[in-house]
Amino acid sequence: MSSISADHSSAAPAASAAKVIQPAWVRIVHWINAVAMVLMIMSGWQIYNASPLFGFTFSRSITLGGWLGGALQWHFAAMWLLMVNGLVYLTLGLITGRFRKKLLPITVDGVVGDTKAALTGKLSHADLTTYNYVQKLLYAGIIVVGILIVLSGLAIWKPVQLQWLTALFGGYDVARYVHFFCMAAIVGFLVIHVALALLVPKSLRAMIIGK
Repeated sequence: MSSISADHSSAAPAASAAKVIQPAWVRIVHWINAVAMVLMIMSGWQIYNASPLFGFTFSRSITLGGWLGGALQWHFAAMWLLMVNGLVYLTLGLITGRFRKKLLPITVDGVVGDTKAALTGKLSHADLTTYNYVQKLLYAGIIVVGILIVLSGLAIWKPVQLQWLTALFGGYDVARYVHFFCMAAIVGFLVIHVALALLVPKSLRAMIIGK
């Protein structure tokens, strides 16, 4: 009996240690997306400065490209990286069933309950394999925003060749506003995402080494 118990006790930690929370493909696309988003945001701010939509501009210290032409080159390079990587993420997320398992269902009661728990410091982060309702809403929402920012970007980039897409957004000027507010939403998401990663360090570790 003692040897059997010993076998089980040694197997349990081994199984626990080998448990993968974030598979390799998720970690790879996550970090590529992170780099692409930062490059697009910083170069996008420099592009915005050339023709501001509002009564402010972004400091040159947080922009990329140095001038409009340089910013456009960075923006287009990062755009292709983000689009290809995003398509890989969406395809694998659907094929593997990750989206269905991780992001569904999303209920109003669940979101309200988990939001209250988060604000009062009572939201548990013990099980990283399961997303709470706030995480589900944020991750599902940022996927939609990501699709919108790519489409509105294409509408701005090729308003003549893709005039049907530009018209779908209500015209070139409206597409610019949609693009800007999607960027703002992504920046907000990144701030919250990084803050939560710092508050729950094991989630950051899981996104680096998977366990």
